[in-house]
Amino acid sequence: MSDAIAAIPTEPLSAPRPAPPRDGADAQMTTATQRAGMAAARTGSGGVAQRLRDYVTLTKPRIISLLLVTTAAPMFIALGRMPAAGVLLWTLLGGYLMAGGANAINMFMDRDIDAHMPRTKLRPIPSGRMSPGHVLAFGITLGAAAFALFAFKVNLISGILALAGLLFYVFVYTRWLKRTSPQNIVIGGAAGAFPPLVGWAAATGEISLTAVYLFMIVFFWTPPHFWALALVKQKDYGRAGVPMAPNVWGERETMKQMLLYTLILVPLSLGPVTYGGLGAFYGVMAAILGLWFLRDVVRVMRAADFVKPAWALYRNSLLYLALLFAAMAIDGVVSAEGERSPGVVFVRSSPVAVAAEP
Repeated sequence: MSDAIAAIPTEPLSAPRPAPPRDGADAQMTTATQRAGMAAARTGSGGVAQRLRDYVTLTKPRIISLLLVTTAAPMFIALGRMPAAGVLLWTLLGGYLMAGGANAINMFMDRDIDAHMPRTKLRPIPSGRMSPGHVLAFGITLGAAAFALFAFKVNLISGILALAGLLFYVFVYTRWLKRTSPQNIVIGGAAGAFPPLVGWAAATGEISLTAVYLFMIVFFWTPPHFWALALVKQKDYGRAGVPMAPNVWGERETMKQMLLYTLILVPLSLGPVTYGGLGAFYGVMAAILGLWFLRDVVRVMRAADFVKPAWALYRNSLLYLALLFAAMAIDGVVSAEGERSPGVVFVRSSPVAVAAEP
C-alpha cells in the first residue's frame, strides 16, 4: 500500500464552499445535479429533494448509461433477437446498481482528491452534504443488492462477473493504480470492460470468443477516451497529486499512446466479423466509426492548441462506443439465423433465466 493511499483521511473533510463553475471545459463538465448541490452547499438548504439528487450523483448516471448500452447489446448479439423482457430488465437494473455501488465507493475513497478538483469538488462528500461513512454504506448496499438480483433473477455467472467488475474498479483502479501509476487507466480501466461479459453471460450463461472481443474493444477504447480528458484536466490532476499520463509522460507522449491504442482498437473492432461472430452491417459501421475516431485522435496530435480538439475527442469517443454497440445489436437482430457464430466457448454455466421471447 502506498503512502498516498494510506494517508486518506478517515474523518469527514471540511472542504471550502465550492465556487461557481468556471467557463469552458469546467462549465461543460458541471451537471444540473452538481449545480443544485453547489447551491445547497452554499445555503445549507436542500432537504429531501437534495438528498435524493445526491444519491443519484453518487451513482454517476451519465457514465452508467453508456455501460448499460455495452451490457444490453451483447444480449441481442448472443440470442439473435430481443431477449426476454424480464431478463433484459433485471440485467440492466442489476448493472445499474452494481456500477452505481462501485461509483459511490469510488467517491468515498477519492474524497480527498475530489476536494481539490473543480470538476469533482461539488460532489456530496467534499461539499459537506454527506459523510464518508454514509456514502460507503450506500455503495456497499447497492453492490450487495445487485449481486443478489443477478444471482436470483438472472444467473450466477453474470452476478460473479458484475461483482468482479466492482472489485476490480474499487481495489485495482481506485485504491492502487490511480494514485501510483500513469498506467492507471490502462489496467484499471478494464473494470469498465466487464459489462459486455455480464450481458453475454446473462443471455446465455456462457462466456464465448465474441464476448471476449467485446471486452477487448472497450478495454482498448478506454485509454484514448480518458486521456483526452486528462489532457484537458492535467492541471487539476497535478494539483490533486494523481499521476495521469500527461503529467508523467508529457503531452506529446500521451498523444502518441492514444494513437497507438486507437490503431489497435480499429482492426480489433473488426475481429468478430472474421469468424462470423458479427455480420456485414456491423463490419461496415465499425470501419466507418473507427476512421472517425482515428481522425479525431490525429486532430489532437496536429493541433497547435490541443484543448478544443481533445475535448471534442472525449465527447465524440462516448458517441463512438455507443454507436458501435448499437450497430452490434442491430446486426445481431437483422442477420439471418445461422450466420453468426459465438466462437469458442470458454465458460459455460447453468443459467437461472436465459429464455428469449419467441
